[in-house]
Amino acid sequence: MTQISILGCGWLGLPLAKSLIAKKLYSVNGSTTSENKLQILKDAEINPFLVTLESEIASESIIPFLAKSEILIIDIPPKLRGTNPDSSDAAPKIFVEKIQALVPFIEKSTVKKVLFVSSTSVYGDENGLVSEETNSNPETESGKQLLLAEALLQENKNFETTILRFGGLIGEDRHPVKFLAGKENLENPDAPVNLIHQNDCISIIEEIIIQFQWNEVFNAVAPFHPTRKEYYTQKAKEKNLVLPQFSEEKSNIKKIVSSEKIVKHLNYKFRIENY
Repeated sequence: MTQISILGCGWLGLPLAKSLIAKKLYSVNGSTTSENKLQILKDAEINPFLVTLESEIASESIIPFLAKSEILIIDIPPKLRGTNPDSSDAAPKIFVEKIQALVPFIEKSTVKKVLFVSSTSVYGDENGLVSEETNSNPETESGKQLLLAEALLQENKNFETTILRFGGLIGEDRHPVKFLAGKENLENPDAPVNLIHQNDCISIIEEIIIQFQWNEVFNAVAPFHPTRKEYYTQKAKEKNLVLPQFSEEKSNIKKIVSSEKIVKHLNYKFRIENY
């Protein structure tokens, strides 16, 4: 039985761990930053670990978390909230420093494969069709941090790293229309949406593991790209929410993220295309 460590058992990591365990092929070490969640992990048959990534990691938590695992899945988003607004130079480095601190522990562990959950935000607001071959040009702080972390892991020769860049994440309990409902003067009404459902996120990660797709970079976005105005207006109606209002004067982004590589390499068919 293959052991996998999942760093970050949150919205995606927890159901991913449950799905892997259900296959009876994997045992899972799962991390959380909340003591209250340890029992939740244990109840799901996940080996629970309290791990907080800081610039200096306590070896007493990270070493057993990685012990005997062959694969490490890193699923922790860059969090800029709470950073010092007067320290603009320091903010972009926070997430990267955490990954830098983690790397020596990976090198000394049994882990030989790393899957890093990233985001299509590393491409910035490129216009046209965006593939894995498109030059990365992140405009947000989180996108910049993710790109630096990707490079840090890919350049390390002690383990093989696959980068998985997800589009906007949605699920039964998570949908961006809830945050847009009732808002006015929203920009880019004609911009295509680039989203992916939680179920597909889990299935794609499992296929990467099953098919040994390492040292790769994959985009993962459902092949469904209506405009923001069309999509969020329709979803607001379906959920009986106040319709969002878009500004027709601010429309210049036409980015469509292609997942053609993942479809071909993994022979993958998206489960939920029209979400």
